[in-house]
Amino acid sequence: MKRQRIIFLILTACFTFSLSAQNIDINTLKTINRWDVHGLSRGLSASGVILPVGIPTAMGLYALIKKDQPMLKDAIYIGTSVIEAVGITYAAKHIIGRDRPFVKYPDKIHAYGAPDADSPSFPSGHTAAAFSLATSLSITYPKWYVIAPSAVWACGVGFARMNQGVHYPCDVVAGAAIGVGCAFVNVYVNRWLNKVLFGRQIK
Repeated sequence: MKRQRIIFLILTACFTFSLSAQNIDINTLKTINRWDVHGLSRGLSASGVILPVGIPTAMGLYALIKKDQPMLKDAIYIGTSVIEAVGITYAAKHIIGRDRPFVKYPDKIHAYGAPDADSPSFPSGHTAAAFSLATSLSITYPKWYVIAPSAVWACGVGFARMNQGVHYPCDVVAGAAIGVGCAFVNVYVNRWLNKVLFGRQIK
């Protein structure tokens, strides 16, 4: 009986915390969604797709043209970090299946831009790609003038997704964690990948 009471109290506490966290999530989003910077957010949101694809692709093409193997290695590391982050978020979205905030709360959250209402919300794919790019660039080129703007830009993408009304704060936080995590884990994955692709030609 005592054990059942403890289990009941734990479940009640978890449920209460969940409701509280959900209220904080939607209330924070309501505030951010009202800020009148939606034009800026559209640009930042678009860059969350363009740059994670464009930067490693451009690096890879330049490296192939110039036969620069170290840069090719960096391009592969950055590109595969982004691919991993996007793949994980895509899978998580369809496993969890959380509705977009503007779908669940049409009276509270207004969607800006051209959102896909059928695409699940959690976690944020744009944010995951942005943080994966920012982190992998910072690991590859650990200079302040790379790290600082990369971090600011990635945070901007996450903010933009909330300002547009397409993601909750916890979607963005989860996306950022996935992006950063993939970039760090991929350091070790690419050590193996470099041996497979280049043998000992790249150090």
